[in-house]
Amino acid sequence: MTEKARMTRRLAGYLGKRLFEAELADVNDPRERRGIRWTLGSLLLAMVAGMMAGAKGLAEVEELTARLSRPIRRLLGIARRIADTTMRDLLVKLEPCELRAVLYRVVRAAQRRKALEPDVFPFGIVSMDGKGTATRFFDETYAQVEHPRDGLPFGVVRTITSTLVSTPARPCIDAHPIPADTNEMGAFRAALEALLSAYRRSMFQVVMYDSGANSRSNADFVALVGLHYLFRLQQEQPTLRMEAERLLGRLDAVDAAAQSVDLSGGKVVTRRIWLTEEIAGFHDWEHLQVAVRVQTVTEHKTSGHISVEDRYYISSLPADALTADQWLQMIRRRWAVENECHNTWDRIFQEDN
Repeated sequence: MTEKARMTRRLAGYLGKRLFEAELADVNDPRERRGIRWTLGSLLLAMVAGMMAGAKGLAEVEELTARLSRPIRRLLGIARRIADTTMRDLLVKLEPCELRAVLYRVVRAAQRRKALEPDVFPFGIVSMDGKGTATRFFDETYAQVEHPRDGLPFGVVRTITSTLVSTPARPCIDAHPIPADTNEMGAFRAALEALLSAYRRSMFQVVMYDSGANSRSNADFVALVGLHYLFRLQQEQPTLRMEAERLLGRLDAVDAAAQSVDLSGGKVVTRRIWLTEEIAGFHDWEHLQVAVRVQTVTEHKTSGHISVEDRYYISSLPADALTADQWLQMIRRRWAVENECHNTWDRIFQEDN
């Protein structure tokens, strides 16, 4: 049996065993009853199967439904080809909250199976990050209008992606739409409230975000709901950034609390971490406990060129809540929301196209 055939059988087996947990038939059908030829569950199932097969658009999903084998047709309940226009007409009417509810059900089912337990951490950690997808259209609800210097205006649909990075699977657990009249900073609280409403509070204790959501009010809210934050420090918080640099910026490699070395292609990547609790409560951030500096040294083995980058973070988590190695691992996993989610949508699914 070829590798492609084995992969097809694995995907079919997964669909047959787990897809019922999504309860696609329970999604509210926005279509008028007259003239319906396909059930809503069948259409959604076809699109999910298409994404799992790597389809990059509804035309490719239509092509897939036209050449399904008989066993797969019986498994999915798709008796014949589904027109891409039929799927499109459904998608443009569906509210995002309906599809997010499907994701919540699948994640909660995995949590009940204990498939999302932390691997190297004592608690769950979620990484959140903004994403924008270009579209030719814009409105006042979801698509913000952009006015380029050259060319016609276009829309950008923005979301906040949440990824559970404390588990080996690194699953996406939510995609929160950012209203057209705000940004990541303004939508952070609503995105976190949605997570807390959808899942048990025991799923995660730490929320990570880059500087795009680093504000005193957002940090206050994280503390208010009984969680901890890890925010990246950049120019949005210049006073905190300067203090973190003053406390940690001059420390040498011998002072690092932990270090990791990785081989990546023709590069040797060394990462070091320093932490200090001297910043606790600074600038009236009463919940602030620790400042973190992570240095990445990249050496190109062929050319010998060496590049050095320092990044700073603040957190309400006490320094002794994790070992130094766990702190470094947690910050490295922050990028899983980009590498495991956004990279897949941008490069493999070519979402902007």
